[in-house]
Amino acid sequence: MKYLAIEIENDGAKNEPFTPHLKNESLKVLEYYEKGVIREIYFDQFHCAILVLECNSINEAENIINTLPLVKNGLIHFEIRELLPYTGFSRLLQ
Repeated sequence: MKYLAIEIENDGAKNEPFTPHLKNESLKVLEYYEKGVIREIYFDQFHCAILVLECNSINEAENIINTLPLVKNGLIHFEIRELLPYTGFSRLLQ
């Protein structure tokens, strides 16, 4: 199943240093990318990460996200949404 994870900075994190954690964050994301768990990664216009994950459940997606150093250090969290196939075209056949 595919999940969309949208980064959100935690309140008060703007005053915390992100820089010491960024290399480890990149290494962990690369590890999951190489395993095929993180399928795509982007930044949005606010420089927040947008991840597409391939997992068996939302719990698995949450557990993976919770291992990221910026999450573990309380700087960010992610809103996770399950992506479902689009069924809107079926309306055209009615």
